[in-house]
Amino acid sequence: MLSDQSAATVRATLPAVGGALGAITERFYAGLFAAHPELLRDLFNRGNQASGTQRQALAGSIAAFATHLLDRPGQRPDAMLQRIAHKHASLGVTPEQYRIVHEHLFAAIAEVLGDAVTPEVAAAWDEVYWLMTNALIAVEQRLREERGGHTWRAWEVVERVAETADVATFRLRPTDGGPVRDFLAGQYVSVRVALADGARQIRQYSLSGAPAPDLRQISVKRVREAGAPDGEVSNHLHARVQVGDVLELSEPYGDLVLDAGPDTPLLLASAGIGVTPMTAMLAHLADSGHRAPVTVVHADRSPAAHALRTDHEAYAAKLPDAAVHLWYEQDAPSGAHAGLVDLTGVPLAPGTRAYLCGPLPFMRAVRTQLIAKGVAPADIHYEVFGPDLWLAGRE
Repeated sequence: MLSDQSAATVRATLPAVGGALGAITERFYAGLFAAHPELLRDLFNRGNQASGTQRQALAGSIAAFATHLLDRPGQRPDAMLQRIAHKHASLGVTPEQYRIVHEHLFAAIAEVLGDAVTPEVAAAWDEVYWLMTNALIAVEQRLREERGGHTWRAWEVVERVAETADVATFRLRPTDGGPVRDFLAGQYVSVRVALADGARQIRQYSLSGAPAPDLRQISVKRVREAGAPDGEVSNHLHARVQVGDVLELSEPYGDLVLDAGPDTPLLLASAGIGVTPMTAMLAHLADSGHRAPVTVVHADRSPAAHALRTDHEAYAAKLPDAAVHLWYEQDAPSGAHAGLVDLTGVPLAPGTRAYLCGPLPFMRAVRTQLIAKGVAPADIHYEVFGPDLWLAGRE
């Protein structure tokens, strides 16, 4: 909770700081990477830096956290903190790195806002930063301890399957022959690869299944745009990684996990490669004997682009009360819908809990439709691949 003095100062300066966050985060990352180029090379996602999405996400999270402290001083924004903490823990972010971030973030604030940053203003926003940071450090420490600490473990590719022209599934087994920790359906792993320029870039991929107790499975969509920095890892995996090659994986992380009993109605909505966590969720529901209605919604460019379609539909067919609704922009077959998702005619049981994964415009549209159909906002959960721009108010 913010002190009364800092709360008054943050409230008075939030419009100015919030309006300048774009410039502040741009200066911050420039200064951070000039002083610590290894962070851009081996920790931060270079694609997100090049596109600007990481700056947008950081600005959005700072503004959202400060606003929450002012509007609900007795309540911590745990949902936002959990999402960030899972991502940081999967990357191996350390408490010491938060001090480096603090140094360069506050230097950027002073540079952008100049004389407006009085000692009182600096102290108030310093309090905001450390409230958020210390909360994250505590959650990340707990997450790491639950997994025996953060380590990169070597996994051998034992099978590679072409799901579509742009999606490949990699099935992996640990090279040390040790036990494989269970994961919760919907979670992801971080994958670290060595690129041609020497960088060791990290990306998160949802676990799309567990074909055997000693295996993990990820399904990766490549970015086809030539030279796109956000596709350097996916293209590396597609072009260079074959059976017998070894990848470094983290333990499973992620807060988009099923939190429902066997009698809770569910809706699982996905678009494109967002199908990966939903397929794992359907497999879990089928294995655990889920009894309540499950509504499966998926949107894609075409049936040929629908990755894991066979598994997606097969797991749903194992459930006693499941309905599958598919939308395709092109070549929609009989029984599927043409165009974008429209839930108008889709019946939902009272008390439905929804899980969404896909591009932000898709998830925002589905969320709006679900609320209009009576689904409680608190019962709508989502996963974003990449920086979470929902808080930033951007597509």
